[in-house]
Amino acid sequence: MRPRTLLAAALAAVLLAGCAQSVDPIERLGKKAAQRVGSYGSARADGRPYRHWGLTAPLPAPPRVPAHAVAGPVRMPPVVRRVPTSDKVVFLTYDDGAEKDPRFVDLVRELRLPVSMFLTDSVVGPGYGHFARLRSVGASIQNHTLDHPALRGLPYTGQRAEICGQQEKLRSRFGTRPRLFRPPYGTYDRTTLRAAADCGLSAVVLWSVAVEGGAPRRPLRAGDIISVPSGEATGPTLRLLREIQRRGLTVARLEDYL
Repeated sequence: MRPRTLLAAALAAVLLAGCAQSVDPIERLGKKAAQRVGSYGSARADGRPYRHWGLTAPLPAPPRVPAHAVAGPVRMPPVVRRVPTSDKVVFLTYDDGAEKDPRFVDLVRELRLPVSMFLTDSVVGPGYGHFARLRSVGASIQNHTLDHPALRGLPYTGQRAEICGQQEKLRSRFGTRPRLFRPPYGTYDRTTLRAAADCGLSAVVLWSVAVEGGAPRRPLRAGDIISVPSGEATGPTLRLLREIQRRGLTVARLEDYL
């Protein structure tokens, strides 16, 4: 075979090998682009964001319930641990304001989760912008005091300063005053209730189920108010949502029932 013929054959072999390698989509996209696609890449594109979050179906919409209008302070707000309802709903609540994961904003927006965030000013620190984004996608912002003290046994002036101070802080940040209050550590006394009423709050909200590692401490029931750890909210919330679906429940907005 002539040298020129040998050279042409060698070049053809190289080109064929190159074409065979380039048909791999990961090679065409590059590693970084392929990582951005990810295993859930098509889920958002086909209009089913629940698949992106590992759910097998969308959460059912909660029943329509009338909003409760509150005309000024009440004399003594009720203490609520769970909501007495036959609706197949539970309520997701998060304390303090340590949660700062931007993925949680995406989760709340894409799944339309009506979560309630009970914020403490000294914990949130400079992170109010994160909670403004959460509020803009449907989360509610509620009161959890300025500095997170155990309120029970404190004098009225101290309790009122903690509760009303955070009411004003949240009003200045978000333009509205919260209606719901959660006392730090779940501890309170009659002085707490009087101070909460004088600060314009309509209910003191505790919880009926706590979550550890994304798992509730007992089986979920309709009307449960669930306390979810806020420092690492995204992972525990996803695991919890699968359990909520398994129980035939969905998530509703707490303020609609109180």
